[in-house]
Amino acid sequence: MDGYRTNALGHLVPVDKIAPIDIARDELVLEKAEKIRTLQEELRTLKREIMGDVEAFVALSADQYGVQLGGTKGNVTLLSFDGKTKLQRKMSDHLSFDERLQAAKSLIDDCIRGWTQDSGSEVQALVDYAFELDREGRINVGRILGLRRLQIEDANWRQAMDMIGDSLTVTGTTAYFRLYERDGEDGPWRAVPLDLAAV
Repeated sequence: MDGYRTNALGHLVPVDKIAPIDIARDELVLEKAEKIRTLQEELRTLKREIMGDVEAFVALSADQYGVQLGGTKGNVTLLSFDGKTKLQRKMSDHLSFDERLQAAKSLIDDCIRGWTQDSGSEVQALVDYAFELDREGRINVGRILGLRRLQIEDANWRQAMDMIGDSLTVTGTTAYFRLYERDGEDGPWRAVPLDLAAV
């Protein structure tokens, strides 16, 4: 509505009742936000372009040797002819656990109770830490999988580790692209940052 602005509580406030500094702040934030949103959309477009071009190049390269690729998964590093610039594509799977994880946790708890009848609860605290949820309510996949690397031969423990493996599912894959540059043939590689905090 002309002559009014909506405040943070959703109330309409007459513009002539708003302090000039508040209006100036609002205009600054909204102007910069629009530029950032525009840049974000340009980055999305650039990522799609890079994804398509890298996939096409990898397919072209494989075709030179008569090889048919089975998909677009896999990490790839492309190096410029002068060796001073490289483009990397890294594929990262998103992992999650199904309901069998809770059954595995129950078996692990049984193991620990049996092992620690006459001792403290430090081992239980470590397992509880592995199963602890983060702020978003998600289980840390790395911590859980870390339990599977422990060389414990107890039959129930091994069964629990098998259940953890069976409960793990890939829920999606994300491609990450990074550009690196260096001075000379032996200089260190430096990432070209696109993060506003890093440029």
